[in-house]
Amino acid sequence: MAVTRSMRRTSPISLVLAALLAFGFICFMLSPSTPSASSASASSQQRQENAAEHPLSPPTKPFFKSQAVRSDGHQAAPPVVHYDLNSLTNTADSVANGERVLILTPLARFYQGYWDNIEKLSYPHELISLGFIAPKTSEGNAAVAALEKAISKTQSGPIDNRFASISILRQDFDPPLKSQDEKARHAMEAQKERRQSMSRARNSLVFTTLGPGTSWVLWLDSDVVETPAALIQDLTAFDQPVIVPNCFQRYYDTSKKKWDIRPYDFNSWVDSQTAQNLAANMGPDEILLEGYAEMPTYRTLMAHLPDMKKLDPKKMLALDGVGGTALLVKADVHRDGAMFPAFPFFHLVETEGFAKMARRLGYEVIGLPDYFVYHYNE
Repeated sequence: MAVTRSMRRTSPISLVLAALLAFGFICFMLSPSTPSASSASASSQQRQENAAEHPLSPPTKPFFKSQAVRSDGHQAAPPVVHYDLNSLTNTADSVANGERVLILTPLARFYQGYWDNIEKLSYPHELISLGFIAPKTSEGNAAVAALEKAISKTQSGPIDNRFASISILRQDFDPPLKSQDEKARHAMEAQKERRQSMSRARNSLVFTTLGPGTSWVLWLDSDVVETPAALIQDLTAFDQPVIVPNCFQRYYDTSKKKWDIRPYDFNSWVDSQTAQNLAANMGPDEILLEGYAEMPTYRTLMAHLPDMKKLDPKKMLALDGVGGTALLVKADVHRDGAMFPAFPFFHLVETEGFAKMARRLGYEVIGLPDYFVYHYNE
């Protein structure tokens, strides 16, 4: 039988290419489809909207990045924005209610362990903003440079790991101590000036970064390098205006030849009559200090209360003073005027003065003696 004219003109190469194209088409039709950008879930879109766009210190969400230009070429006036603070919540179910958390850190040195721990927090990062303040010293410059490097890596990485916004402030006053050595920082004679300076830094930081959408403020020192990943959820679950965990320190016990833990922060306490008597006989500019043999106050220190054989992380204790290594505060407490006195306030300054001020405003101050966070071991 004769071969048709069209078949005679078809080469073997054409037949092979046609077969490959047909096979490829069948594979494409049978393979599972991949989701497009337009089919992203609502939660992914929410992360995109809240994630920082710039790797270094992007603006906080309430601020507008650009202003519209009018038809006459002039820049339009900024829009009037209304914020209903009565609808802002700070509840025990902070994640479900989408409550924004502002983590604030005075930064004298940068510890990679601090940043690694921050990254591991399981609270949704799109609900977390970070704020830092650093002194204008050579150590402060080095700390900021290291911080910016860490920020750049995180904020340029996966969306889920990015924080909503990050602000870095520089102090406009000189710190009283040139050295951040632990011995120099904790010398009794340096405490009043040092802690007054810390108060000014904390106040500058909170009142500059606290936005109308902030529900909680977590004060976290830059040398706190280990906390539970669910730190924010755990603390907000207590639904307390001011709450502080116990700050300990891991160290190697050479006598026991093993790692152990010991108390670190002694500023969380229940007041004593002895301390009140000391204060009654002090001059107006004198302050009480805790943890120094030269000034025995006989207060009940939360650092000494844990029973290591029977820990209960949910145990609560009413406090009169707090430390600031890890301190969670409802944003309304700061909005109502509770700050860190840089002057003797009932003979107290900084975080201990803050606790006194919060209590004077009618807020409870709670400690968690059996819930631990850990300070860097210098």
